[in-house]
Amino acid sequence: MENFLKEAKASSRVLNELSGADKNRILREMANSLRSNTMNIIEANALDMREADANDLSSALKDRLYLDEKRIEAMAVAVEEIAALKEPVGRILDGWVTEDGLKIEKVSIPIGVIGIIYESRPNVTSDTAALCFKSSNVCVLKGGKEAENSNVAIAEALRGVLAKNNLPRSMVSLLPDSSREGVAKLIKMDKYVDLIVPRGGEGLIRYVSDNATVAVVKHDKGQCHTYIDKDADIEDAIKIAINAKVQRPGVCNAMETLLVDKEIAKDTLPKLKEAFDAEGTSLKGCVSTQEIITVAQASDEDFDTEYLANILNIKVVEGVEGAIGHIVRFGSGHSEAIITQNVTTAEKFLNSIDAAAVYLNASTRFTDGGAFGFGAEVGISTNKLHARGPMGIEGLTTYKYKIYGSGQIR
Repeated sequence: MENFLKEAKASSRVLNELSGADKNRILREMANSLRSNTMNIIEANALDMREADANDLSSALKDRLYLDEKRIEAMAVAVEEIAALKEPVGRILDGWVTEDGLKIEKVSIPIGVIGIIYESRPNVTSDTAALCFKSSNVCVLKGGKEAENSNVAIAEALRGVLAKNNLPRSMVSLLPDSSREGVAKLIKMDKYVDLIVPRGGEGLIRYVSDNATVAVVKHDKGQCHTYIDKDADIEDAIKIAINAKVQRPGVCNAMETLLVDKEIAKDTLPKLKEAFDAEGTSLKGCVSTQEIITVAQASDEDFDTEYLANILNIKVVEGVEGAIGHIVRFGSGHSEAIITQNVTTAEKFLNSIDAAAVYLNASTRFTDGGAFGFGAEVGISTNKLHARGPMGIEGLTTYKYKIYGSGQIR
């Protein structure tokens, strides 16, 4: 492990010397390599899908795992979009001259070596590798065992481009020891690794946060809520709620709990139930919800569960204050939405809710690097430091001060 990480650390110095133009050219070659290796990647993915069937993975997890030509093309396009982003390294973020005549520049620089631990989705391999490469960071990737064959095929397509350009393949690496013990070693290697980004289940996040000596940016569970206010456009509210839950239930920005203002619950809940029934959504509700529509009982444990499946909690609340109170108790700091035409109520919600992304009259499904215009993302950070929300290029840089003097002493 130590020799592997030494090699990664050494390659970061080589990567730091590449120009923005060279990085962009190589990224475009990586995109084309994904396309030319499509059949290899699909064959590898088929092995993972067979294992998923044998292990009886949920339909949501299988959807996250599955790759076809369309999804691989989307991966290639994402890499090209990252190449087209403005150069994040070497930007002068600020500058001034002190009273001693020192010229100070605050300049963006890469973080260094970034370990990314993730589950299920093989497209994360190409997305994060490209984002790290663009921002001059070396990445050490640890994907989930359920996507092992897919991840190897994707990584090799990218690493082959590095080799053709006489660059160290260690700039993009898969962790050689993918066991729990391997992860335990990686997150303590602060001599060689500068940042760990865990994205996955609650257990993974807690384990890494509790045991790492390397700095961690958490990409925690998405306990996302949508609140339908008494002043909402109900037609829009139903459309947004359906999208937030069922468009892709197995992702972290999908809604897990729908909050409905008590003043409109009797009229609105039957309409919502009809819409969700049509989508095959399994509904659970509080006592007040059960008095209006027939749903299963929702417990506090349910309100604290990230289902990642087509299951939805419903709770009737006392206006915006009730919605805020529920989110304060059960929210994970990911994405929260309010549906209302009342500007005062909207601003109260948007200003009071402490989450990475807060929405007015839109679906939480937009919390995504691509949707935000970042090209892709390393994940959705629920940290407050140093990155929050979709973690794109800028979240993968830090800065240093360059000070220009002319003989000054203190």
